[in-house]
Amino acid sequence: MNDIIVSAQEPILLVGGAHGDNAQLLSLLDEVKTVVAADSGADWLRSVGRLPDALIGDLDSVSAATRAAIPSQSVHLISEQDSTDFDKALRSISAPLIIGIGFLGGQVDHLLAAMTVLARHSDRAVVLVGEKDVVAHLPPQITLPVSPGTRVSLFPMRSVMGTSTGLHWPIDGLELSPGARVGTSNRADGPVSLTVYGPGLLVILPVSERRGLEQALMRSDGRWPAL
Repeated sequence: MNDIIVSAQEPILLVGGAHGDNAQLLSLLDEVKTVVAADSGADWLRSVGRLPDALIGDLDSVSAATRAAIPSQSVHLISEQDSTDFDKALRSISAPLIIGIGFLGGQVDHLLAAMTVLARHSDRAVVLVGEKDVVAHLPPQITLPVSPGTRVSLFPMRSVMGTSTGLHWPIDGLELSPGARVGTSNRADGPVSLTVYGPGLLVILPVSERRGLEQALMRSDGRWPAL
């Protein structure tokens, strides 16, 4: 582990290297004050005319030109190779919410690694934003303000149980696990309330539900300890 590098009382945007839709990135940049890049995420930011307030990672992917453009005091090298740049950046940030973009596209192994990091840092409120979906780790209790018919997928990263209201197919009494039963492509009959009995359950929603998910995470009572 390492010390906190960036701290804020408002949501922070964390940008990864799986470059996606520039318009989506620019829209998110309009919503936040503080922007952090995980390694080559800084190149994507620079390509749309913005430099990060902090660059964090092992810095083996960011271009030399981008690194040189960032003030040296804003560049934070974490050289260990036992974690991803997403992990390095996430554990270095303190904020009520971290919005991550540039982690759900690109290589499938990178996407799977990002899901693992979400599960590992179950004590953080994090929303990963893709072009079609948003993903978050569920706290012990949450109410999602979704409309009837909204796709609500639950994906367990470990064995976990819980209860639900508002899901067309309730999860009460079911053990969800990555090697057996998962909860993908469920749907809402109205607002969905979930109580989860342990860490490790991810929720996947359409990207149109991003702001509602963010607000629900910030309103939720409590977080799981980090795994």
